[in-house]
Amino acid sequence: MAADFQTPEFREYPAVPNKLVPDATAHLSPFVAKPDHNEKLGFPGELVDNWHDKAIEKMGDLLGKYRGLQVFLDACVKCGSCTDKCHYFQGTSDPKNMPVARQDLLRSVYRRHFTFAGKYFPKLVGARELDREVLDEWYSYFHQCSQCRRCSVFCPYGIDTAEISMAAREILDTVGYGQKYCNEILGKVQTVGNNLGLPGPALKATMAEFEEEMEDDTGLPIKLPIDVQGADVLLITPSADFFAEPHIDGLMGYAKVFHEAGINWTLSSYAAEAANFSMFIGSYSNMKTVAERIRTAALDLGVKRIMVGECGHAWRVAYSFWNTVAGVGSGAAEDDEYGQKLQKQLDHRYPIPQHICEFTHGLLQEGKLRLDPAANDHRTVTFHDSCNVARASRMGDKPGGQFDIPRALLKAACNNYVDMDPDTIREVTYCCGGGGGLLTDDLMEIRVKGALPRMEALKDVMQNQGVTNMAAICAICKAQFAKVMPYFDIPMDTILSTHQIVGDALVLTGSTQETALDGGDDSSEKTEEAAEATE
Repeated sequence: MAADFQTPEFREYPAVPNKLVPDATAHLSPFVAKPDHNEKLGFPGELVDNWHDKAIEKMGDLLGKYRGLQVFLDACVKCGSCTDKCHYFQGTSDPKNMPVARQDLLRSVYRRHFTFAGKYFPKLVGARELDREVLDEWYSYFHQCSQCRRCSVFCPYGIDTAEISMAAREILDTVGYGQKYCNEILGKVQTVGNNLGLPGPALKATMAEFEEEMEDDTGLPIKLPIDVQGADVLLITPSADFFAEPHIDGLMGYAKVFHEAGINWTLSSYAAEAANFSMFIGSYSNMKTVAERIRTAALDLGVKRIMVGECGHAWRVAYSFWNTVAGVGSGAAEDDEYGQKLQKQLDHRYPIPQHICEFTHGLLQEGKLRLDPAANDHRTVTFHDSCNVARASRMGDKPGGQFDIPRALLKAACNNYVDMDPDTIREVTYCCGGGGGLLTDDLMEIRVKGALPRMEALKDVMQNQGVTNMAAICAICKAQFAKVMPYFDIPMDTILSTHQIVGDALVLTGSTQETALDGGDDSSEKTEEAAEATE
């Protein structure tokens, strides 16, 4: 592929340490948000005249609200445990992409204004004044962090670089120095209901096309319902599922599962979007606004359950924040009238919210789905643990369910499954390289270079174990891999949705696949075998 940068070469595997290249990516910065993008979110349209004072004021406000932020800024002893853990450092060799060095871009200003030593002996403690050069440095390097939190796993003090990146971006937004990609998308989801800005009629027309495709494929009238009053389940899924491969096939996989299980479900045109980019910019007020659209949709439609589709950070926001910011969870604040109303409406026999993988896995365990893994015999599959799912959430009722449940689905749906190097998966998984608000073409260089460690691990199992496809349960991961894989001479269709693989193996009652497979014979025995495969 044509590019104005050099794709990093695969290293000896396992990878060897980097040789430092100072300021290797200092030239990289995302497009700055236009005034309209900022103002819709409650931020100044452009960089304010008194940006220095306002930035320091905002930093003080964050330090007061979030005790953990001050702990993270104070606790680091420069032990070096995190230095080589960041995929962006591995891909760029820029020392400022070491997590500790990236933290220090903000920590040095914190020390200058909020510590005794920094105020009176700044040079002794590495304290710096916030000038325009430092502000620009923040804008560049804090948008070279995908907030994946891999470094935090290895930090002996548990310092969360993601929280520091989020704080830095919130300060930048507060002074009118926002990122175009995140802020423009947030404006769309708050006004239209999805990141694409896709209006309701267009969404319904798109779903009708997919329904025709599924009927042609299966012979069954499988529906993708929208705005169904009284449906039992409201599915909130990333809008990538509505327009791009391999996301669309994952959406069809959900629909097939719901159809076979006889679930009365719906999408919402008002709140069609699971993604919530507010987390990337550290804005809990905007996170609340987006989450409340989902609450409103659930109340208006009268649903009993809320499920989340395949999106990594969307599941993190749903799992960790929906309850506190919008009363969508196991409880709601007493003064939250709508949250209390929703709690009475939802069926508490089920997780609130529930991940689509949890739901499908439960059906398999109950013997309600029949899978034919031979349908995927042309594939040898591996699984990419998406960082926000792996390190910031759970699934099911056991620790580690976020790792085990997707793998159980894949192993039940295909005969050929292989894991990548254990040092690159599960809780120490590498990020795709495009998360945290970096999935924009103006940051393609950092995206490609940040993908290097995952591509190396994938290439290893492709060459040595015959892997043909990698599955994921994150919309950003899928979009990122489809775009960057060709840079590494890996076909873009290597990346698949997990529910695409499940959907391809699912034997629907009365479908042409069932007829071809066994002539419509009683499939109860094979259904039981599929249930046993998920144990």
